[in-house]
Amino acid sequence: MIINTIKKVAFLAISASICMGSHSCSDAFDQPTGLIESLDTDTGDEISQGQDLTAFLNDRGVMMQAFYWDVEPRFDWWDVIAEKTDAWAAAGIDRIWLPPASKGQSGGFSMGYDPSDYYDLGEYFQHGTTETRFGSREELDNLIAKAHGNNIEVVADIVMGHNSGGGSEFNPYRMKETFTLFNELNGNASGMFNRGFEDYHPNSIHEMDESALFFEEQDLCHLQDNVQNWFWKFDNSVAKYYKNTVGFDGWRFDFVKSFSPEFVKAWVDEVGGWTVGEFFDGNADLVRAWVADAGVNAFDFPCLFQMRDAFERNDLSILQTGDMLWKTNPAEAVTFVANHDTDREPVIEEEYKLFAYAYILTHPGYPTVFYLDYENAEFQAKLNDLILINRTIASGELEVLYADNDEYIALRRGEGDNPGLAVYINRNGLELSRSVATQWTEQELHDYTGGITSSLLTDESGTVSLKAPANGYAVWSVK
Repeated sequence: MIINTIKKVAFLAISASICMGSHSCSDAFDQPTGLIESLDTDTGDEISQGQDLTAFLNDRGVMMQAFYWDVEPRFDWWDVIAEKTDAWAAAGIDRIWLPPASKGQSGGFSMGYDPSDYYDLGEYFQHGTTETRFGSREELDNLIAKAHGNNIEVVADIVMGHNSGGGSEFNPYRMKETFTLFNELNGNASGMFNRGFEDYHPNSIHEMDESALFFEEQDLCHLQDNVQNWFWKFDNSVAKYYKNTVGFDGWRFDFVKSFSPEFVKAWVDEVGGWTVGEFFDGNADLVRAWVADAGVNAFDFPCLFQMRDAFERNDLSILQTGDMLWKTNPAEAVTFVANHDTDREPVIEEEYKLFAYAYILTHPGYPTVFYLDYENAEFQAKLNDLILINRTIASGELEVLYADNDEYIALRRGEGDNPGLAVYINRNGLELSRSVATQWTEQELHDYTGGITSSLLTDESGTVSLKAPANGYAVWSVK
């Protein structure tokens, strides 16, 4: 009997491994685990098998940042992403954030953050190339269609603070030549949204705006009618063209510190769409103020920096005490562990990333997974487990039960039939156990990350000694 059970467990493990490795399964979590019990051949203890979490699936998903800095291979990126959308959808990804899709001054080497022609999505020969670094317009269209076929929304990265790659013209406001001439012969082959020195700072109506950190002489003035008309007001404005013709569903606004939040609000009021802004700041009060003024979501940079400090200093109490956007604005907080900027000189080192993902994927906020982290062979299966947990039992009011230097335990109380969860992060080199009070009375608990293989029992008051593996984490809920 024991031998047969062991064989069954081995078969299930091999099947799951094949499924994850080949991406050929419709869903990595399709197979219900039920209440099967098996034997740990090392310890002789029973291996706990939890219930099928898909019974608690809701309409929440997770966003994938579908690029990193200097993606390779050049000219094929849209096709690379299109091929991954089936597996990403099965894992629970409901949005993909693409890099700026339009032609930049750096041509075939541009990551899109040096925008020149907003309407050249890989269709015009300029800056030394027809395709963008990511591919052709046809390949972009195919990617968007493939994503939509998988019920994945596609988020466009909008850089509307600055431009680069125009022609030279005499600028009377700077009394010298500046590269502020954008027309069919100068960095704007589409002929749409032609612009000149009056559209940049300084000009006849505006000396400067909030910031000009990038390309100061090509810092766009959003008070100018030409800029507003072509960005969001005209029927063929960038906003309406991207949404109605190209098929983008939402917006990520780059470096929003460089212009007033009223212009993000005006864009979204005009065309709608899910929206998040990059207000790159660790001060949660400043991020909250920007969210209130813009009326949209923001990336939770305060959460990112607090997680960095908690893990690097080995002081997990920071996760409880640190000010983060999600703690006051959970519906507007887009949490993340890494992005194309923060991963080049990592804010959170790789050794701490899974701890950080365990935190954001069990806590309130809308989580984002970074492409390179998901494609890390050592991370992917663990991230898939956490994504499923996020979409199912990461539900209800959150309460921190315990936090000190190397332990953090938080409870999600669930809602209705949803049981919620308890997450236990352990930075100690030993397996730890701590007695806590839960909402589950006389229930058997299972670690849905597989870090602890034996089940636990709560008493009549809901108290249980939770466990977490050495330098690891566990997510407990009812079996």
